[in-house]
Amino acid sequence: MPWYQLDDANDPKLDQLAKQYNLHPLHIEDARNQDESVKVDTTSIYTFAVFKPVRLVPDPDNPGEQMPTFSPIDIFAGKDFLITISDPTCPTSEQALARARRDGDDEHPGKLLSLILDTIVDLYFPAIDHFDDRIDQLEDKVFDDPSPEILQSVFAIKRELIDLRRVLVNTRDASLHLQRDPDTIIDAEHQPYMRDTYDHVARLLDSVETQRDLLNNTLDIYLSSVSNRTNEVMKVLTVLGTIVLPVLAISGIYGMNLKGLPFEDSPHGAEWVALVTVIATAILLYALRKMKWL
Repeated sequence: MPWYQLDDANDPKLDQLAKQYNLHPLHIEDARNQDESVKVDTTSIYTFAVFKPVRLVPDPDNPGEQMPTFSPIDIFAGKDFLITISDPTCPTSEQALARARRDGDDEHPGKLLSLILDTIVDLYFPAIDHFDDRIDQLEDKVFDDPSPEILQSVFAIKRELIDLRRVLVNTRDASLHLQRDPDTIIDAEHQPYMRDTYDHVARLLDSVETQRDLLNNTLDIYLSSVSNRTNEVMKVLTVLGTIVLPVLAISGIYGMNLKGLPFEDSPHGAEWVALVTVIATAILLYALRKMKWL
């Protein structure tokens, strides 16, 4: 069975293969669309599949961190041919194709397709572990030093998880289609492998949902920490304002130049007023502490 491996969907050879094996024009169009979502479509002579292997690349907006990115791999699997189109610079795609060459055989194109999909799904787990590590770091930082940078990181990870979840949901639907559609290239012998792949995708989706919940909890903790810090600052300012209240009141009364004020004609009037102010402040602080407001 011939296996045609192309590095670019715009390769003219794909047009030649389309005529040779009667590939549908819409499938050729989907293969050349870089934004096409994960899907599986079945015709009477072949199965067309689009998968999205994931890989981690440096995050341009966050130096020192990595972010997931997806490179499509398109597969035309017929009973007597196999055509794959993938980015040669994507290590995940290369690992999937290498495993299919190593463990598959030319007599069962359905097995080759299942091996490629299984490898792609298994390589999603390192991305999930990467998100676990990043969320753990955020949880530590949000307790030690909540800052606006943490909030930006939370929203960035949430966006990345949304993209990952979208791909995983489509991958789950694609693997389910390969199980249930009797016209797919996956025969009964290899259906158990597809069920195992479906289970792996379901586990990945559960992990993503758990991580989204953890991020929401981290966001709640951040907001609570910021609110608590604001309350502490307001408490300190309130205490300072309360402490100077007797000083302001007494100095305000004596500043109005009223007649008949205590110690007005005393040569030590300033000292007596200062002493009264200190005593009033001490009594106020004692009362606040007695009421456990301090």
